[in-house]
Parts: sequence; structure tokens; C-alpha cells
Amino acid sequence: MGNGIDDSVRHDDAIKASDDIPQDPEGAVDHLTKLTPEELVLEKKLRRKIDMLIMPIVIIVYLMNYIDRNNYAAARLQGLEDDLKLTPSQYQTGLSILFVAYILMQVPSNLLLNYVGRPSLYLGFFTTAWGLVSALTALVTNYGQIVACRFLLGLVEAPFFAGVLFYLSKWYTKRELALRMSIFYSGSLVSGAFGNLIAAGILDGLSGARGLSPWQWLYIIEGAITCFIGLIICFILPDFPDTWKLLAPELKHVANRRMAIEAAEADVDTGGRGMSQLTGLKLAFTDPKTYMLAIAYMAITGASGFQNYFPTLTSTLNFSETISLLLVAPPYIFMVFYSLAHSYYSDRMGNRFWFFMYPIPITIVGFIIFMTTDDSMFGPRYFSFFLMMFIFAMFGTCFSWIASALPRPPAKRAAAYAFINSVGNSASVWTPFTYRDQDKPYFRPALGTCIALAGIAGIMGVSLRWYLIKQNRELEMLEQVDTPLGEREMAKLRKTAEVEGITVDEARVLQKGFRYML
Repeated sequence: MGNGIDDSVRHDDAIKASDDIPQDPEGAVDHLTKLTPEELVLEKKLRRKIDMLIMPIVIIVYLMNYIDRNNYAAARLQGLEDDLKLTPSQYQTGLSILFVAYILMQVPSNLLLNYVGRPSLYLGFFTTAWGLVSALTALVTNYGQIVACRFLLGLVEAPFFAGVLFYLSKWYTKRELALRMSIFYSGSLVSGAFGNLIAAGILDGLSGARGLSPWQWLYIIEGAITCFIGLIICFILPDFPDTWKLLAPELKHVANRRMAIEAAEADVDTGGRGMSQLTGLKLAFTDPKTYMLAIAYMAITGASGFQNYFPTLTSTLNFSETISLLLVAPPYIFMVFYSLAHSYYSDRMGNRFWFFMYPIPITIVGFIIFMTTDDSMFGPRYFSFFLMMFIFAMFGTCFSWIASALPRPPAKRAAAYAFINSVGNSASVWTPFTYRDQDKPYFRPALGTCIALAGIAGIMGVSLRWYLIKQNRELEMLEQVDTPLGEREMAKLRKTAEVEGITVDEARVLQKGFRYML
């Protein structure tokens, strides 16, 4: 046998784990399923260290990720389309081709990240790579070159987003994730605001400097900043609690223990590394929750696709190009603060469903107002942008719902995050083609599609809640019966016992009380 345990010993362990549960239900069970008062004090210190180091890094990088990805829309107003002699359909192809490459890289990248186990080097390398590709985009001179650069940008950007979602789920519990995911996602909202402010500044200050167009300076400046940040990540981003050299041993213990309590088992993969990745992939693809969340994420991603045309939408208000770029910022800034409050209360109330659902009707009203008012009605039309923005409040909730609905093992979670993100971003491949020049100033086909997608997201939210309630009832039934465990369950128990320094019996007690967050 690979681990030196023969069948008779395994059989005895299975009987023992199912029949010989400790008989001290108060003290023993509480000790195994809750942090001690001393550990709670250490947990606060641990969380503060994580928040102060990890969150600022991932937010800054995500800000640059979105700026580098979406500066294509700002560059359109700065002469890119004219300089490269692009037709409207060619521009849309350049927009969507990034997401084709992005989707192709998602699952293999996240499985590789989980296998390598060095997020600092992995994410730092790809951050530097996409900054370099972005900067070199300034050299393109025709349609073929811009499409090639956009495709390459999608390939090297793909590892970051799903990789960070998986990475954060290794550090934070499900009751902490919604706020942190929202804080992380706020990087994209900040980029939506300040990316266009930067673009407006470049349009005014660097137009024609050294013989370059404003859109070329946009790519050079933002790409160079991203390269610098990527190099820093390689040196300062901690990988995981066990390997963070600056983390005290007692904090490492609390970090591991709280995640084990969270998932009702140790947050590690069982078996060999190569096998665990394939097993994780299979587990993710055979869980119905993976598909519900993937469709929900695809729907809200498609419904939020107006962000890729936001400067175009604001240009329908009949202001100058610079003012049109500046008008993009206030709705984004509003949503940065609102989404943080939204996710804070989602964590505090321990609820995902209602916080996922209520923004849907609000954002639909925003789409309807824009579709039914003409460009002379500045107030209602501009107010509609703020209502549309409510779709972004759903992202942090969705990300944290993924972590709590697919909590274990890490290989499964990594595969699920990558698959869900790839399916979600597939909407970005085709939705750009719904924004047609002939539909100005109402863009009714595009925004009508957004309304339909928001409805699909709502259907998936209801379906997921129903399925989680069903699974929680099954978990409750299992606790009432001493159900014999198979070899796979026993392997998990032994691994948990090894990591936590407890017996197999105690690891069995640790599993009791686990429920999915609704």
C-alpha cells in the first residue's frame, strides 16, 4: 500500500470513526468546532496582518488589470479607431478576441497555480507579462496587429482573476469573504473611474507628444506601471499561511485551524499532487452548483457589459470627448462605496441569496430609463447610469457564494473558480456585437439583452438557494445516523487529523455542524 496502511487497519479506522465518537459533547465538540478565546485573539491579529498586506496588493493589481483590459474603450475616443482604420465590426472583434484567449487559459491556469503552490511568483510573472503586452500595443499599426495583441493580452491576463479568487479563499473564511471579495472587486470599479480620468488627462496633456497619439501614450504609461507592480509582487506577496516565513507559528496554527473548522476538514488536497488536480477537476464538473454559479456569473457579466462601451454611452449626452470620459467616473465612485456596504452587511447577516437578488430589479430600471429617454434629457439619462451600476454589487456576493458553496477540497475549488470565471467571461465574447452604431442613442437591442441576462441571473440565484437548502437537509439527516464511511471519506479524516494534530475520531466530530451558507 502507498501509505503503509493495510485494509484491516483501514476497516478498523472506519468502524472506530463511525461508532466511537467522543462522549464529551460539550467540551470536546466545542474545542474541535470553535476557536478558543486565546485563538480568537490571535485570529484578530492574523486577519489584520492579512488585510494590511494581501488586500492592498490584490486591489492595486486588479485596478491595473481592468485599466489595461479596458483602455481599449478609452483609446477608441482618442483616435485608435481612426489611426488603425478600423471598421465598427473590426473594433468589436478586437474587443471580444481578448475574452476568447482569456477563457481558454482559465481552467489549466488555476490547476497549475494550485499545483505549483507559489502564487507570488505565478501571479507576479503574469502581471509583468500583461503589462509588457499592454505597453507594446502602442506599436500596432493595423487591424491584424491589434487583434493579435488583444489575444495575447487575454492569455496573460487570464491567470490573475480566478487565481486571486482561489488565493483569497485559502486565507479568509466564508463569513469574511463577501466583504474582501467586494474590496478586491472594487479595484475594477476604481479603474473604471480613474482609468477614464487618466485617459482624459492624457488626451489633454500628451496629444501629439513625441509624435505619438494619445492612445499610444495611454498604453505605454499604464503598461509600464503594471510591469513595475508585477515585479514587486514576486517579492512581497505571501503564498499561503504554512509558507509565510514572517508569520509566527501560533498564527500559522490559527490560520490552518480556522479554515479547517470552516470547511469541516483540513483545507488541503488528499493524495498526490498530480492526482489531486484531476480529481478536483472531476469533482467540480460533477457538482450541479458549479454550473448554476457559472450561468449566474455569465449572466451578470453579460448584463454589466455596458462598461466596455461606457464612454460611448456617455458620449450620447452630447458633450466633448474629454467631458464624456469624465462623466464615466461618478457612477463608478458611487458603486465603490455602495458595494463595500452591500458586502459588509451580507457578511454580517450571513446571507448571500437576498444580497444577490435585490440589485436585479434596480439595474433593470436603469436599463429601461436609458432606453426610453432621448439625449436631451440629461438628468434621467445620467441617473440611469447609477442604477445600471447596481449590477456590480452582485459580483462580490457571487464570488463569496462560490467559496461557500464549493468549499472543499482546494483542487476542486481552484477548478471551479476557473471554470466559472471562463464561462462567465464567455458573455464578453458576444455581447460587444450587440452595441451597434446604428442603435444610437438608445442601444435598445444591447440593453434589452442586459435585461434578459439579469433575469437569468435571478433564476440561477433562486435555483442555487433551493439546491443548497436540499443539501443542508441531507447533511442534517447524516448527523442523526452513524453512517459508515468509505475509503475516500476516511482519507479526508486522516488528512485532517494529521494537519490539525487530532485523532481520527475528533476529525469526525469536526465535520458535524457544517452547513452551506444560503
